[in-house]
Amino acid sequence: MIKTTIANIENKIKRNASIHDKEKEELLNLLTGLENEVSELSKIDSEHAESITGFTQTSTHEATRKDKNEQLLTLSLKGLTSSVDELETSHPKLVEIVNRISHMLSNMGI
Repeated sequence: MIKTTIANIENKIKRNASIHDKEKEELLNLLTGLENEVSELSKIDSEHAESITGFTQTSTHEATRKDKNEQLLTLSLKGLTSSVDELETSHPKLVEIVNRISHMLSNMGI
């Protein structure tokens, strides 16, 4: 399920004409890192890993919508950030990647 969700996010980013090539490349690199980190997390907490990828998918959807809804983007990004709050000590790389993704998606929503 996680690999499928990440693949869906990647496809959405690749197909979106409003995202600049440099941003696409950075987001796709971050997604590769996210997939690696979430795969590791899923070995010990699969539900938490699925939650993180689900919030990433929702946040990406909201940030790349043609008709953006700032409230939904804000809520989805809060959910994404909250999904990794308790992992700062045990999975710092995962938290860093999610924070970078959140920041980029937030800036795209402007």
